Amino acid sequence: MLNAPTIKTNYNNLNKLWLYLSIRRRSQFSLVLVLMIFASFAEILSIGAVLPFLGVLTTPEIIFENSHIQPIIELFDINSPDQLILPVTIFFIVITIIAALTRLIMLYAITRLSFTTGSDLSVEIYRRTLFQKYTVHVSRNSSEIINAIVQKINTVIYDVINAILVLISSVILIFGILFAIFLVDTSAAIFSIISFSLIYLLIIKYTKNTLNKNSIRIAQESTNMIKALQEGLGGIRDVLIDGTQNAYCKIYAKADIQFRVAQGINRFIGISPRYVIEALGMILIVILAYFVSQRSTGIIGAIPLLGALALGAQRLLPVAQQAYTAVTTIAGAHSSFEDVLELLDQELPDYIDEPMPSHIIFNRNITMKNIDFRYSKDTPWVIKNVNLVIEKGSRVGFVGQTGCGKSTMLDILMGLLTPIDGSLLIDGNKLENGLDYRGWQRHIAHVPQFIYLSDGTIEENIVLSATDKIVDREKLQRSISQAQLTDLIDSWPLKLNTIIGENGVKLSGGQRQRIGIARALYKNANVLILDEATSALDNSTEKDIMNAIDSIDDDITIMIIAHRTSTLKKCDQIFQVNSKNGVKIVLYDDLLN
Repeated sequence: MLNAPTIKTNYNNLNKLWLYLSIRRRSQFSLVLVLMIFASFAEILSIGAVLPFLGVLTTPEIIFENSHIQPIIELFDINSPDQLILPVTIFFIVITIIAALTRLIMLYAITRLSFTTGSDLSVEIYRRTLFQKYTVHVSRNSSEIINAIVQKINTVIYDVINAILVLISSVILIFGILFAIFLVDTSAAIFSIISFSLIYLLIIKYTKNTLNKNSIRIAQESTNMIKALQEGLGGIRDVLIDGTQNAYCKIYAKADIQFRVAQGINRFIGISPRYVIEALGMILIVILAYFVSQRSTGIIGAIPLLGALALGAQRLLPVAQQAYTAVTTIAGAHSSFEDVLELLDQELPDYIDEPMPSHIIFNRNITMKNIDFRYSKDTPWVIKNVNLVIEKGSRVGFVGQTGCGKSTMLDILMGLLTPIDGSLLIDGNKLENGLDYRGWQRHIAHVPQFIYLSDGTIEENIVLSATDKIVDREKLQRSISQAQLTDLIDSWPLKLNTIIGENGVKLSGGQRQRIGIARALYKNANVLILDEATSALDNSTEKDIMNAIDSIDDDITIMIIAHRTSTLKKCDQIFQVNSKNGVKIVLYDDLLN
């Protein structure tokens, strides 16, 4: 089969996968294994039943005189050889139906178990990905995750889990069929094992490198396809304006053709041996027919034996081909399988099984003490030796050149990033662990420059991040009013039930920002962070919204990043951020000058 390192790697990967399965799924796999063994016995009986059936049709006297049949003859009070035909025929039909039903039930169980297990893995990858630190999310391309959850999980379902189950069932059935053939004719069984094994082993030996290369290509190009789709459709406005449709089509086509060709070659390698094996099976039957016909019983006496062997070969060939196809399929999915396992290996935070913590105490201030941060050891420091104090209920602005670390500071203040050195303290208490950060984040509502909007209604998008199961109508209307959305919503026929399209495509930039602000206000947080949230608004609307935000409860702490100096006019403090010199407090008049 495959070379030793690959066998060991696949074995280790399957062990890893087994550890991620729930106890329920493991029990179901065990039950399916029992069903496979039962199906194998049914195959043995169906092949063995051919001998008496054909024997009764050709030489009923010999069957009637057989000592093993006498108890059955006495039980059913059979007096002549001809009376054996009907019960033996019925017995053969019943055994055949049982064998067929067992195979159908086994196929259903294998298919259902493969797909339900795939669903478990897909959900687990998504869950583990969502719980990763913010630094992990900003360091990798989302197309890799989407491709793994959508495309590569399908590969694991079809080409690993289902293929493994098919391989196991095929091997069990092969042993059962060969055992039945051994009982019928030992030399035929030995010849079948040697011939078929040699052919499949030779084919596997000379195709393993192609399968491994194609598995890598399939894994890589499927990600490139998703990436091309995301980039082309995500920036469709610029694509239409710039007329770059053909360029994106070429990028997609290059990835797609390599992906499809690799899949096609793997499929050909998996299917093609069937025709060689079928020819070999026919030759085997003809050779056996010749030698058996030379025996003293002649051709008539050989018919039951040949019939049993022919039925055995007819059952054995497809099952052997299934086993081989499963082996090549698993080999072709090797890289995608490892990518999925890598995502399943993502560590989960310690607080994953803990209930949602309550708000940590926040009555006085937020302190950043001697904070240094950079995204990795290979990148420069984004902020260095930052010290500042933000009083509860204050309005605080952050200014500085692009890339100076303003957004990074807010990410640290929101608990999305953990400082390399230094501490984030709330009322003098240092945030130490994941539960502390979760408790702090319950205070926070964030309005970014680019608002995420789902393809749903206005109401659904405003209450999106709320933990309430029932919509608070009074709070919803207050949030809409404060975000200056009342007139806009009232102008639409469906009001709050208006569908806004994917990522708010039916809205202007300013309308999307206002929905984001309404969402933050509906969350009822007491720390509101505006990261250039009003950048898409005209001056008049921005002024109205800032006045509305300024008029809300004085107990709410507001932090603002803004390029427009006017946005910071009513701030109690303005921090000027410099990546080299840290943070200093400046006056609004200094900014005007």
